[in-house]
Amino acid sequence: MCSHFESVKDRQILKSHFRLDDVPEGGKWDMWPGYLGPFIRRQEFVDLGDEVLPEREVLLGSFGLIPHWATDTRIARQTYNARSETVAMKPSFRDAWKKSHHCIVPADAIYEPDWRSGKAVATRIARADDQPMGVAGLWSCWQSPQGKAMHSFTMLTINAESHPLMRQFHKPTDEKRMVVILHEDRYDDWLRADAQCSSEFLNPYPADALKAEVPGSRKQSLIVKV
Repeated sequence: MCSHFESVKDRQILKSHFRLDDVPEGGKWDMWPGYLGPFIRRQEFVDLGDEVLPEREVLLGSFGLIPHWATDTRIARQTYNARSETVAMKPSFRDAWKKSHHCIVPADAIYEPDWRSGKAVATRIARADDQPMGVAGLWSCWQSPQGKAMHSFTMLTINAESHPLMRQFHKPTDEKRMVVILHEDRYDDWLRADAQCSSEFLNPYPADALKAEVPGSRKQSLIVKV
């Protein structure tokens, strides 16, 4: 499970890689559950025939999905990841899944704990080519009791027991999981997909296309052999 990630810090890279017209000010770069950061979704009114509207838009939302029935935002501390096996059934996620509220979470890197030494060592996982990650997610819009709208998002995760890289993180007794990293040529397909096709995108990213490093270590090299 991923509770910590780096959003894409460079605004120009964020705009160019994800083909965005504009990026809102604000939000965090070092992201934890409950923090506000950017997520990308399909423009709500693009199907109305207005050719001026861009296909994608980026909004600020809470990292941790806040379902419409929530009484406050604290639920985001538990809903930052959605398991692919249960996302269609869990009350927190099933409405967003059914409505195909697909989004892409832009990330420079994610963090997972390496327990092979007997202690949790925070490990930075990024694309080997240093391009941004586009993580498949779901979004929602919540109305506070005062009537204020707030967007939120979650990252989708899949089992990683057989993944050469991601199976080496978390405690030995824990289930191995990884977020769903999309290939660039599937971004629009994911944002347009309906609920019946959503599961087709929930596949592992190739291990040899990722790198894992310990931040601040003298040797900034791959620490996990795949």
